Amino acid sequence: MQTVRNWPATLGKLAIAGVLVGSLAGCFENDTQRGVAGAVAGGAVAGATGNNVATGALIGGAAGVFCRDTGAQACQNTRN
Repeated sequence: MQTVRNWPATLGKLAIAGVLVGSLAGCFENDTQRGVAGAVAGGAVAGATGNNVATGALIGGAAGVFCRDTGAQACQNTRN
Protein backbone atom coordinates (compact mmCIF):
# COMPACT_ATOMS: atom_id res chain seq x y z
CA MET A 1 0.00 0.00 0.00
CA GLN A 2 1.27 3.45 -0.84
CA THR A 3 1.48 6.26 1.65
CA VAL A 4 -0.82 9.18 0.93
CA ARG A 5 1.31 12.31 1.00
CA ASN A 6 -1.38 14.96 0.83
CA TRP A 7 -3.87 13.99 3.55
CA PRO A 8 -5.96 17.20 3.52
CA ALA A 9 -6.67 16.91 -0.21
CA THR A 10 -7.37 13.18 0.05
CA LEU A 11 -9.73 13.60 2.99
CA GLY A 12 -11.54 16.35 1.13
CA LYS A 13 -12.05 14.07 -1.88
CA LEU A 14 -13.29 11.29 0.36
CA ALA A 15 -15.71 13.61 2.14
CA ILE A 16 -17.12 14.90 -1.15
CA ALA A 17 -17.48 11.38 -2.55
CA GLY A 18 -19.18 10.20 0.63
CA VAL A 19 -21.68 13.05 0.64
CA LEU A 20 -22.50 12.62 -3.05
CA VAL A 21 -22.93 8.87 -2.90
CA GLY A 22 -24.82 8.99 0.38
CA SER A 23 -27.22 11.61 -0.90
CA LEU A 24 -27.89 9.68 -4.09
CA ALA A 25 -28.23 6.22 -2.54
CA GLY A 26 -31.95 6.58 -1.93
CA CYS A 27 -32.57 7.86 -5.45
CA PHE A 28 -31.66 4.60 -7.11
CA GLU A 29 -34.56 2.26 -7.73
CA ASN A 30 -32.88 -1.13 -7.61
CA ASP A 31 -29.81 -3.04 -6.45
CA THR A 32 -28.17 -2.86 -9.88
CA GLN A 33 -28.22 0.94 -9.93
CA ARG A 34 -26.89 1.09 -6.38
CA GLY A 35 -24.22 -1.47 -7.29
CA VAL A 36 -22.99 0.53 -10.27
CA ALA A 37 -22.89 3.72 -8.21
CA GLY A 38 -21.05 1.89 -5.43
CA ALA A 39 -18.51 0.49 -7.89
CA VAL A 40 -17.82 3.93 -9.35
CA ALA A 41 -17.51 5.49 -5.91
CA GLY A 42 -15.35 2.65 -4.58
CA GLY A 43 -13.00 2.90 -7.54
CA ALA A 44 -12.78 6.67 -7.21
CA VAL A 45 -12.03 6.52 -3.49
CA ALA A 46 -9.43 3.80 -4.02
CA GLY A 47 -7.75 5.85 -6.74
CA ALA A 48 -7.78 8.99 -4.61
CA THR A 49 -6.11 7.17 -1.74
CA GLY A 50 -3.51 5.38 -3.86
CA ASN A 51 -5.05 1.92 -3.52
CA ASN A 52 -6.10 -0.66 -6.11
CA VAL A 53 -8.99 0.77 -8.15
CA ALA A 54 -10.38 -2.64 -9.16
CA THR A 55 -10.52 -3.80 -5.55
CA GLY A 56 -12.20 -0.57 -4.51
CA ALA A 57 -14.75 -0.94 -7.29
CA LEU A 58 -15.47 -4.53 -6.29
CA ILE A 59 -15.98 -3.63 -2.64
CA GLY A 60 -18.05 -0.53 -3.49
CA GLY A 61 -20.22 -2.46 -5.93
CA ALA A 62 -20.91 -5.17 -3.37
CA ALA A 63 -21.75 -2.54 -0.77
CA GLY A 64 -24.17 -0.88 -3.19
CA VAL A 65 -25.90 -4.14 -4.09
CA PHE A 66 -26.33 -5.30 -0.50
CA CYS A 67 -26.88 -1.98 1.32
CA ARG A 68 -30.68 -2.28 1.25
CA ASP A 69 -30.44 -5.80 2.68
CA THR A 70 -28.61 -4.43 5.72
CA GLY A 71 -31.50 -2.09 6.48
CA ALA A 72 -29.50 1.10 5.89
CA GLN A 73 -32.01 3.98 5.86
CA ALA A 74 -30.28 5.73 2.93
CA CYS A 75 -30.77 2.65 0.75
CA GLN A 76 -34.51 2.20 1.26
CA ASN A 77 -36.75 3.03 -1.65
CA THR A 78 -39.57 5.36 -0.71
CA ARG A 79 -41.43 5.05 -4.01
CA ASN A 80 -43.95 2.30 -4.63
